[in-house]
Amino acid sequence: MQAKATLTGKGQITVPIDIRRQMGLREGDQIEFILENGTTIMKRYTADPNPFEKWAGKLGGMTSLEEAIAWQNELRDES
Repeated sequence: MQAKATLTGKGQITVPIDIRRQMGLREGDQIEFILENGTTIMKRYTADPNPFEKWAGKLGGMTSLEEAIAWQNELRDES
């Protein structure tokens, strides 16, 4: 697919509707521009994955901050 847009004086462009639909872009989505060998690639921006996400849920069924602190103190032998 090919489409064109016009750059405004403020450096803004409107992504053509056909491109937005094909990419599934909605208002508020972020896109990034990558320049490679003279070609510009536009893609949906995705933040780097959270490095701590793989640990989510690993502490078991703690339901309060107090439980987590007590567990931490136990690990440190600070009871």
